[in-house]
Amino acid sequence: MNIHLNDPRHPWARLTTAARTVRDDRDTSAPFGFATRVAALAMGQDRKMASLFDLFALRALGVACLLAVISVAMNYSELSNRLSGAASGGGADDLLLPVNDAVAVVLALAD
Repeated sequence: MNIHLNDPRHPWARLTTAARTVRDDRDTSAPFGFATRVAALAMGQDRKMASLFDLFALRALGVACLLAVISVAMNYSELSNRLSGAASGGGADDLLLPVNDAVAVVLALAD
């Protein structure tokens, strides 16, 4: 017995037809002050178990800042040498560019 979905006797067709005719008379709006109560409950709960993101977010930010400061401190001598060369009248255009930048070399060859 091969009944197609478009056949009105098919169970799926009967179910979808019945679902289209049902009316939903329920009140869908939240009661007055519901959002305030939810926010108060969320803020009032004792947060014993923090998520892994909460535990490590500020530590990761601190480590990232520390690495950035260490990176600048380790390269400070090269940076100061290049900036002092700019102050003495050297070419200021290529002063802070990397010496062996692969992209710059390829683009220079393309010209």
